[in-house]
Amino acid sequence: MANEKAIKKQNVLNGAMVLVVATALVKIIGAIYKIPLTGIIGSLGRGYFASAYNIYTPVYAISMAGLPVAVSAIVSKNVALGKYRDVKQVFKVTFPLFLGLGVIGTAFLMLFADYYVTKIALSPLSVYAVFCIAPCVLFCCIMSTYRGYYEGLNNMYPTAISQVLESLGKLIFGLSLSYVALDYAVKQVEATGSVFGFEVKTEADGAIVYALAAAGAVLGVTLGTVMGTVYVVIKHHFRKNSDGITKEMLINSPLAQPKKSTMKDIVAIAVPTAISSLVLNVTNFIDAAMIQNRLKSVVATGYDVIMGMYGDSITSAEVAKENIHTFLYGAYDTTLDLRNLIPTIMMTLGVSAIPVISSAMAKKDFKLAGNTINTIFRICMLFALPAGVGFFVLAEPIYTLLYKGSENESGIAVAAPVLALYGLMMVILTISSPLTNILQAIGRADVPAKALALGCVIKIGLNYVLIGIPEINIKGAVFGTGMFYLFCIIYDYIVLKKETGIKLDWSKGFIKPLISSLLCGAAAWGGYELISRYLVFGSPDSRLNGETVACIISIIIAVVVYAVCILVSKTIVKDDILMLPKGEKIAEILEKYKLLG
Repeated sequence: MANEKAIKKQNVLNGAMVLVVATALVKIIGAIYKIPLTGIIGSLGRGYFASAYNIYTPVYAISMAGLPVAVSAIVSKNVALGKYRDVKQVFKVTFPLFLGLGVIGTAFLMLFADYYVTKIALSPLSVYAVFCIAPCVLFCCIMSTYRGYYEGLNNMYPTAISQVLESLGKLIFGLSLSYVALDYAVKQVEATGSVFGFEVKTEADGAIVYALAAAGAVLGVTLGTVMGTVYVVIKHHFRKNSDGITKEMLINSPLAQPKKSTMKDIVAIAVPTAISSLVLNVTNFIDAAMIQNRLKSVVATGYDVIMGMYGDSITSAEVAKENIHTFLYGAYDTTLDLRNLIPTIMMTLGVSAIPVISSAMAKKDFKLAGNTINTIFRICMLFALPAGVGFFVLAEPIYTLLYKGSENESGIAVAAPVLALYGLMMVILTISSPLTNILQAIGRADVPAKALALGCVIKIGLNYVLIGIPEINIKGAVFGTGMFYLFCIIYDYIVLKKETGIKLDWSKGFIKPLISSLLCGAAAWGGYELISRYLVFGSPDSRLNGETVACIISIIIAVVVYAVCILVSKTIVKDDILMLPKGEKIAEILEKYKLLG
């Protein structure tokens, strides 16, 4: 039975490669979206944009937290045991639940919007963006039903394709609508002195222009989600045997267990996973609100210190005093685009590992589970370490390359030091999510929930204290985040080792990539300092000048140095290469020259 064999053939590298490529495309599209978007709406508009996302994310998480993971884990377990009728039943049981939670989440977001923007975010003009993003909860919940189902079947293509479509929609509609909204608002103000009934007489009043542009950008996000949802619905319902389960397989499968038992299995995984997600997202929500509140407080009490640090940026952006906290938060939020780049891509490894590890544990194949976990750890380090070092040594040149000469140029001085600090913490930011997924796959979804609950106390406490110090201000959020993830990783790893007895290969997984990354960072820093000194051309106010070209060249040099280092040190193993297109041929060549570990 070819279809049955195809479904049962689970390989974390095959699934991971599909999601890694898709996520990389999504991040590239996201960069194409957010970098020019921030150039259009500036740090102030980005602050309104971020405020909407900050309320959307926890509401979305509460609406569907834990369910996709539960669906994926249970489907993969049933496939491993040949229970295909149970596989079908999982989808039938969960879809109405996802749909109902999506409706509730969207309704709550619409009703709570005004209170949130006025009492919590202290950014009343963000309300338009919140209204525009509210429908995302419904469509994301629907889409996640299908994603979790196919991920459990180890078919990552529906998730990958829907992610890319979602991002393309966001790019096309988001940029178009933000530009149209900004252009319309500016013309209305110039012609009538008002827009949508808001009179614009002062700098503070002019913020409505950027708030409307941010709302247009967020509406694009919602339309992108609609595109992704339409794709998965069409694939599942209008394509015969889209999940690969034939009538013959169903006939030969045992009768499905009662629906109540299926629901009980889902709840057993979903509840602790939901608590983990809920704690993390509520923590981030409280954290985001606290950051803005503490920034507003520190601007009031330490205004001279803040102006001494960022006065040139605030003045050039023409930000009124009452909006400085939103400006600083918006600049900080732009660093998250780069900070989350590698963690988001590597998070797909954890998602891909859930069906593989769940299946291995069901069959008591501890060797496969151990190899999978070490593969995830090693690949995370191979990407996180050089990226972190690169952000640390080239933070300001990278920001200059991205935003020089744009509306967001004034935010560079605020954001670059924050990005450099996040570079130092890239490893712990990257490994956290895959480690959580591994624990969920072995049936210990309760562990991340406990770790996150304790860690959030550390994060909120540090942020409150550190951001309130004028000399530290927004940088305090970086330290709080770093300590939060570090605590969670240590807690989770101790339990993982105790439960499975699996040991990580620290030599190939961490030490060798670290040495290669340090050499890579030295090459990047030395290359930039040398090339920028002698490559002098173009206007200092333009993105096309010697310094920006030097940044690009130094990044290329660093990549080459890193690639050579990891090959010479035999950091990469054969399984890492096999996940690539034409991986077998590449592996043969590297083995011939004894470059594989």
